[in-house]
Amino acid sequence: MPSRRSGERTPRLRRTLRIRGRWRPGTRATRLLAASAALLCTGGLLTAAPAGATEDRTEGTARVRALVARMTLDEKLSFVHWTAGPTGGPLARGVGYLPGVPRLGVPPLQASDGPAGVRLNGVRATALPTPTALAATFDDSLATAYGKVLGHEGRALGQDVVLGPMVNTIRVPYGGRNFETFGEDPLVGSRTAAAQIKGTQSQGLMATVKHFAGNNQETDRFTVDAAIDEQTLQEVELPAFRSAVDAGAAAVMCAYNGVNGTHSCGNDQLLQKVLREQWGFRGWVMSDWLATHATTDLTKGLDQELGLEMGKPTDPVPDSKYLGSSLRKALSDGTVPQAALDRAVTRIVGQMERFGLLDAPAAPRPARDAQAGRDTARAVAENGAVLLRNTAPAGGRPALPLTGAAGTDLAVIGDSALRPKVSGLGSAHVVPDAAKAPLDALRERAGSGATVRYEPGVDRLGTPLPAENLSPAFTGGKQLDPGGDRAFYDGTLTVPADGDYRIGVRVDGGLAVLQIEGQEPVYAADSFSETTSVVLHLTRGTHKLSMSGWAWPDRPLSVDLTWVTPQQAAQNLERAVAAARAAKTAVVFAQDEGSEGYDRPSLSLPDGQDALISAVTRANPNTVVVLNTGSSVLMPWLAGTAAVLDMWYPGQEGAQATAALLYGDANPSGRLTQTFPASEDAHPVAGNPRRFPGVDGKQEYSEGIYSGYRWYDKQGVTPLFPFGHGLSYTTFDYRDLAVERTAAGAAVRVTVRNSGPVAGKEAVQVYLGPSPLVSAPQAVKKLAGYTKVSLEPGEEKRVTVPVDARQLQYWDTGRHAWTGAPGPRAVSVGSSSADIRLTTRLNQ
Repeated sequence: MPSRRSGERTPRLRRTLRIRGRWRPGTRATRLLAASAALLCTGGLLTAAPAGATEDRTEGTARVRALVARMTLDEKLSFVHWTAGPTGGPLARGVGYLPGVPRLGVPPLQASDGPAGVRLNGVRATALPTPTALAATFDDSLATAYGKVLGHEGRALGQDVVLGPMVNTIRVPYGGRNFETFGEDPLVGSRTAAAQIKGTQSQGLMATVKHFAGNNQETDRFTVDAAIDEQTLQEVELPAFRSAVDAGAAAVMCAYNGVNGTHSCGNDQLLQKVLREQWGFRGWVMSDWLATHATTDLTKGLDQELGLEMGKPTDPVPDSKYLGSSLRKALSDGTVPQAALDRAVTRIVGQMERFGLLDAPAAPRPARDAQAGRDTARAVAENGAVLLRNTAPAGGRPALPLTGAAGTDLAVIGDSALRPKVSGLGSAHVVPDAAKAPLDALRERAGSGATVRYEPGVDRLGTPLPAENLSPAFTGGKQLDPGGDRAFYDGTLTVPADGDYRIGVRVDGGLAVLQIEGQEPVYAADSFSETTSVVLHLTRGTHKLSMSGWAWPDRPLSVDLTWVTPQQAAQNLERAVAAARAAKTAVVFAQDEGSEGYDRPSLSLPDGQDALISAVTRANPNTVVVLNTGSSVLMPWLAGTAAVLDMWYPGQEGAQATAALLYGDANPSGRLTQTFPASEDAHPVAGNPRRFPGVDGKQEYSEGIYSGYRWYDKQGVTPLFPFGHGLSYTTFDYRDLAVERTAAGAAVRVTVRNSGPVAGKEAVQVYLGPSPLVSAPQAVKKLAGYTKVSLEPGEEKRVTVPVDARQLQYWDTGRHAWTGAPGPRAVSVGSSSADIRLTTRLNQ
């Protein structure tokens, strides 16, 4: 298992962590609180875009230049850093506010977090499935629909800019934010990003593609430098960013980390030479939260600073760190030229003009269309779910879909069956309009005559900590007036026996830190909307316990404590196994904890869930596992299961989608956009700390272009599940493969037939082999094109998969340019990177 380093924190959170000297770098709890930094700070018919949203993107029209020329220095400065705004600051609703210039007809601008829904503190919205699920659909039309929901809701909820999509490649399987992005392959990332952005911006909401570039891990993300060779950068990490620019993204967010020795938000090579000169980007570049490093970043391609140096909740909002009063001084002494400021403001106002925000009267904001949001969330959850395994006994039918007695006599096990795992944590966390429990959805689908038993197996919440075990008593929560960090409880906790105790903290109105002497602290923030818990080994007797925290300005802090004793944990496991043994089918729900701010400590399921699944499979071989995970996980119990369905973090309609898939009302058609490793030491960054998490502040991309499935192919390593894998309740046959060159690149044609009993969708994948005439590194095979085809039983279609000319090229580091790769190339078509059905040759 790789080593870990502590994450970064905002100043306020650093103070909170240091309450009474309890700063403990590298612990799980501090990583959890680091994740809260960005979170706390940071179907139906949808309306058409406001006038101007499809206008030419030329930078600095005469109208915009005239407006900027009439602005005062203060007015210009107000554009280059987000402020708290008049509604109580970024902690109250969105992540940033620009006041505009009312006297010149330039309106305010408001921004919200994304990318899995519009995230505004205290506001419910459509919680969409996470981007990993969206990409797994292999369906550009669903990505456009997903983007339209984001765009429509953003406008309806008073926003003008959304911080999304995230398009960094999945390079590190432990990555805490893997659930926020599209996968390990640059083509899937490129196509999904472009389609989503077009959908979002068609509704008049500006999209911000992030994090440019190399933000592939959370460990040391503020300080780590990514050493990436030119070919790898251009062929693997940057294509999705370029696709987003070509799709018209209004803004680009630069990353926390450095790239090749220079921090991303002041990286002239990235922001000027690549983004502006190579790609012709005409929008504006904003920093990630607190990712600006110097006032002079404005001269290196940065246009706007995101993130305030915040004090206590009762303090006035202080100045921006670099692009506020510091920039005013730099302009005065000539350190930064006035032209740099004017250019930045022109870029921002230029996008406002493009999206019709300078028009008078302003286009009215639409009403929310919650039904359209629900419909799209359901469609993406169903089409993005990946059926990883589905076995059938000799002469029998597969375990899924559930039918007959197998579908009416169930033991449903797992915490997330009762408390749905809707999304990951961090700035992508969305509080849904509503989210049904999968248990309830399964009971409804099984019918009134069915037997559906429930057991948590592993209880992640627990029961209220008894008052008699705390001295002095702590019951009914704690009221704490606003006003900064303070201690509000000192006492003792009495433990009845030695063992592992799960201690949970749920808060409302702020943040709390619980410390048991000699143990890892527990941090909880109310924006997570759930109990935060850790397992601590405690000895019988009395332990000192204290609590500290702070409250939001608009309401007091309330804290509730829960626990699961060792005896309760053992009983929970026994009851789950007994329920599984008594049922025809056991359905186990398991989840991981993807979050911004920290990487996962291992690829195993947390909280003893692997042991739970193993015990259940021993009791009932007809066990179906439903995964609510954001990225790849290990499955030591796989061979004992009947079926495994990965629902990812499925959004607010995940329960209904899960039931439909398990019972065959929908046919799984999702495909993996990331390879699942077979073990901790069998993936591209395993056993190499220079690759991850880095050494001496540097992470080396020494695997080069061989990331993801390309590494497995090159090394001859068999994964648990390959890239592109996904099963169906039907089967598909391929025949008559042909390929030809076209003006746009190449066209691959193949006939696909549904040879099974039910309607289904197949993701037809085209892979391209290396050129024998190119000496630069090349993949054994790379995804070069794909399409999704829907077929009724017995139906066949002649499918054409376009291969863009760029896929026939490679990045020539000598010429610093894309170059054709001549010579014959193998062209393969299949259902995954490891399930190749037909192969031919493209002669160039």
